[in-house]
Amino acid sequence: MLGEINQSNLYLLLPSKIAWLTDMLSEDKGISVVQAMRTIYISDMYKKLEDESTKTWHLGPVALYQEMTDSLQRKKSNKDSSPEGVKK
Repeated sequence: MLGEINQSNLYLLLPSKIAWLTDMLSEDKGISVVQAMRTIYISDMYKKLEDESTKTWHLGPVALYQEMTDSLQRKKSNKDSSPEGVKK
């Protein structure tokens, strides 16, 4: 039987997932690979992905990408709808 995924070995799964997401985001948004990686690493989705207890690592690249773009869209909508000078 394969070993169990836990917080101490989760980092082994992340590079392949990030590589898929980087390619998808770069192609979809027409941005550089570096900008795509920056976007991923500062996203709420990545925070969840690196926390084993959320089990987000179970998701495939398409589901992760959808979750990330939905979260980014919500943040953009919240920022656009907040009154000037008021931070959320």
